[in-house]
Amino acid sequence: MDLLSALRAYQPWNPQEERDTAELLRRLESGEDLFHRENAAAHLTASAWVVSPDRTRILMAYHNLYDSWAWLGGHADGEQDLLAVALREVREESGVAARPVSGQIFSVEILPVSGHEKRGEYVSSHLHMNVTFLLEADPAAPVRSKPDENSRVAWFTLDEAVAASSEPWMQERIYQKLNQKLQKAPNL
Repeated sequence: MDLLSALRAYQPWNPQEERDTAELLRRLESGEDLFHRENAAAHLTASAWVVSPDRTRILMAYHNLYDSWAWLGGHADGEQDLLAVALREVREESGVAARPVSGQIFSVEILPVSGHEKRGEYVSSHLHMNVTFLLEADPAAPVRSKPDENSRVAWFTLDEAVAASSEPWMQERIYQKLNQKLQKAPNL
């Protein structure tokens, strides 16, 4: 996946995506290295909105760091193919083998991350320059947690997925948006 080309072709869903896509493009086009966490101010992440084949359920994990149910995903850590990152993170965080509904970007977000402790080290506040992909998985497949990152993994209805999060901004701005996009184009 060529991220610059994919972002240039991406059609933002709302003003948040329009502004966030423009900022992500500006930073990438300036030559800023966003693919590595060594950029302590901002770096790329890939998330997955994992849906059941009938588009009625969402797979989420209870993330220990955020103390909340959340989507699956993680840092690019040098990987240029963010779809590959999203697929890898779903497998690592849930044990589920998901497949892309499409190779296209599903959503774009710039997410603020507050300073926190991770593995005994302080991590300064920074931005996750996030690209989300729509993935599909079988809700009957076994799931498992990844104890160093999450304590539970479960399927939720679309409304339950939003309500399960304890992060109001993610509920209102991100998860509701993803569900709206999914319902508008269920045959993606």
